[in-house]
Amino acid sequence: MTFEVLSDVGNQVAHKFGLVFTIPEALRPIYQGFDIDLPAIDGDETFELPIPATYVVNSDGVIVHAFVNPDYTQRQDPEEIITILRGTANL
Repeated sequence: MTFEVLSDVGNQVAHKFGLVFTIPEALRPIYQGFDIDLPAIDGDETFELPIPATYVVNSDGVIVHAFVNPDYTQRQDPEEIITILRGTANL
């Protein structure tokens, strides 16, 4: 790729953007019932999950586009992202 993609281990950046929520105690057994072991996956005991988000940041470090939806099944269409990236190449 000709652009950087962020991998946010430990949700450090997601915390700064306010995009992290903690799975309530009452829901944790449900996750375990589906064999989802968040502590093993995340490598900690926080039971935190990030809210999916897509940001396009220009070369000056300015966010020129943001797509955030707490419904993890709703993601921005990749074609839309490509169009946005092409349009921001001159910014």
